[in-house]
Amino acid sequence: MPDSASASASRHVLDNPALASLTGPHARFAERRGRVLRYPVDVSPWLALPDEPDARDWADLAALAGPGAEVALPGFRGEVPSDWEITLRIEGVQFVDDGLAAAPDPEAVRLGSADVPEMLDLVARTQPGPFEPRTIELGTYLGIRRDGALVAMAGERLHPPGWTEISAVCTDPAVRGQGLATRLILAVAHGIRARGEIPFLHTGAANTNAIRLYESLGFRLRRRTAFLAARVPQRLGEGRETVSVG
Repeated sequence: MPDSASASASRHVLDNPALASLTGPHARFAERRGRVLRYPVDVSPWLALPDEPDARDWADLAALAGPGAEVALPGFRGEVPSDWEITLRIEGVQFVDDGLAAAPDPEAVRLGSADVPEMLDLVARTQPGPFEPRTIELGTYLGIRRDGALVAMAGERLHPPGWTEISAVCTDPAVRGQGLATRLILAVAHGIRARGEIPFLHTGAANTNAIRLYESLGFRLRRRTAFLAARVPQRLGEGRETVSVG
């Protein structure tokens, strides 16, 4: 059996992308307690536990989030303390660029802080995943407008060294079927590639339409993951019992 040092060396940066982001290119966003890091809640719900968290790490996370708070644990497949309530579990997949025909799009415009109310409205209507008032600060977001209204967008979220996640891909139902999401994914990927980085993304394992699209564009399945959320106990117990979610 490999020792912990060799196991750590064999881990890929995308195995714990939030940790790699918050200790790397996104370190300026990191809120830290002990070995636990998170983005500000108005930026992203993603947080980062060590690869093998211990009781002290869970206590630090509880102190950081507060009693009774619900915390997102995306990608976590370890063991959750038994006094934490698991409130959400969605199987997910992680895809990486494996030959995207990335290209700029003449209709895509870069979105800024003035566009955030429209972006939040589009997200609320299309539900592509978490998008907060300051998520736009994580990277470049591109949109397509029709008659002045924002009808589609996509952008950058997690940023492990050498990689950038494409996220918040969404299209107004009134204009679906026109290939706008595809164009924006390829345009965002072009900007990532121009920096010498590699695009990747996450989606739900049951989202077969999205998976079919990503594979047709040139993304390759890298790993299966999970999107988990758990509630911090109102009062932390002294025990170290854990519940496996692997």
